[in-house]
Amino acid sequence: MADQVCGPGAESATRKIMADFHVHTCYSDDALTTLAEVIAAAAKHTLGAVCILDHNVIEGALALRAMAPPFLVVVGEEIMTEQGEIAGLFLEERIPPGLSLVETVDRIRQQGGLVYVPHPVDRYRGSAIGEQALRQIVDVVDIIEVLNARNLYPSDNARAMELAREANIFGAAGSDAHSVHEIGQAYVVLEPFHDGKSLLESLRGAQIGGSASSPHVHLFSTWAKLKRRVQG
Repeated sequence: MADQVCGPGAESATRKIMADFHVHTCYSDDALTTLAEVIAAAAKHTLGAVCILDHNVIEGALALRAMAPPFLVVVGEEIMTEQGEIAGLFLEERIPPGLSLVETVDRIRQQGGLVYVPHPVDRYRGSAIGEQALRQIVDVVDIIEVLNARNLYPSDNARAMELAREANIFGAAGSDAHSVHEIGQAYVVLEPFHDGKSLLESLRGAQIGGSASSPHVHLFSTWAKLKRRVQG
């Protein structure tokens, strides 16, 4: 696979779309964003595609897709494995958490999905799989998240970029939005796509865009968890 193109000039591409590869909805236990709010935020930021990566569920992504919004909804899932979180894109069936990293990857593949590694080396995120685990599955990884807007340290995103380039794996970017205001904070500019194969083709000429969110966005996740506990 060829390295992606990263840098300025994304706005000049008239045929390309912007895609946020990592968005959570109220179907995640630490987010409250409704599906209607996702649609409104995507329209506000002129996103052409949104990857829904709720924690260990795909019901929200399927429901959003069924609403037929004016952008591509990629049904995904951020899955907690024994070694940390990994994600599948273009899924149709939920993959249960708690499996080994290898088995989870196999189940993604069995559905014809793409293996996406979110925030692989975020030093303050206990759910990150880390370099050692990433190297164990690197031969079957399709995409590495090289810009996660919620990473507190830019060097962690930079290291993810280095790892993607070393392994000749495509990179992507996502807001990791747990609140509506974060959607579109990090994104990829690329040719329109409709499935896994066309996505990988589009990533050949992709550009990474966006920037880090304020550290305060993590308070939204804490608030969401507390609110759910109170509601019972």
